Amino acid sequence: MLKIITNLFPVWAILLSLLAFFQPSLFTSLKTFIVPLLTIIMLAMGLTLTPKDFANVSKNIKAVSVGVILQFTVMPIVALIIATLMNFDANLTVGLVLVGAVAGGTSSNVMCFLAKGDVALSISMTAISTLLSVIFTPLLVELLAGKSIDIPVTGMIISLIKIVLIPVVLGIVLNTLLHKPTKKIAPALPLISMAAIVIIIAIVVALNAEKLVEVGSMVAIAVILHNSFGLLAGYWITKKLGFEEKVCRTIAFEVGLQNSGLATALAMKFFAPTAAIAGTIFSIWHNISGSILAGYWSRTSNEIETDKAIKEHSNK
Repeated sequence: MLKIITNLFPVWAILLSLLAFFQPSLFTSLKTFIVPLLTIIMLAMGLTLTPKDFANVSKNIKAVSVGVILQFTVMPIVALIIATLMNFDANLTVGLVLVGAVAGGTSSNVMCFLAKGDVALSISMTAISTLLSVIFTPLLVELLAGKSIDIPVTGMIISLIKIVLIPVVLGIVLNTLLHKPTKKIAPALPLISMAAIVIIIAIVVALNAEKLVEVGSMVAIAVILHNSFGLLAGYWITKKLGFEEKVCRTIAFEVGLQNSGLATALAMKFFAPTAAIAGTIFSIWHNISGSILAGYWSRTSNEIETDKAIKEHSNK
């Protein structure tokens, strides 16, 4: 039941977004809860990780390295290009760049599993990129968007340490020392994370209800282009580099699916509310696109396995 509710994330996000759009007063007062909610999401992520997930990096060092490089180059640069071509103002631009500059989202692990990718590699990449984002995200935003808007790099790093690093490390420590109790609550962690991100989305929609009428459709187009390019580049580049199919699918999700909840929280904390629109729309869209792609890859994998089984049977 929990899995069914969690898998319907896009539905809950859309429904609560509509409620927030038409009744913004229900959510605007919850603005101060955005950062605490994101901290809960990061703690939940940490509770699913173990030191082994980081040790696995050494076994897949080439794939992890390529994935992380693509993560922190393709997505932020493409974000800036799209924002420039669409003539976004400073706040919309920094919002889209923030989405591109954060780490991969935890939803990539779920999509990777559904698409029959390398789940262990996906988890390791998410963990590594999340920790690296504490430094990389502020520096990339400053590099790419710093000319048009003031970027509080030091403040962002401090906030990321509080919002990301400490909760994730605490979660890992708790999962290591108290593995049996954390294992019991593990099935509920995705639901907790989903509920938190849905509430964050609703708050941002409520705060930007009027602005969404004006720029929502343009930002949605930008987000769809951004996400699509990330998925395509992650798969195509790794395929050209000679990685096996499972790895290509894994890196595609790691590059294309972002921790947009973090981008939204940072946008709300350091910039104008409109800067959070891109992260909000991305949070909904990348779960839809990821689910569609995962479903397609899952079906093609089943067909390949069936054909392989038939050939092996006929050769006997």
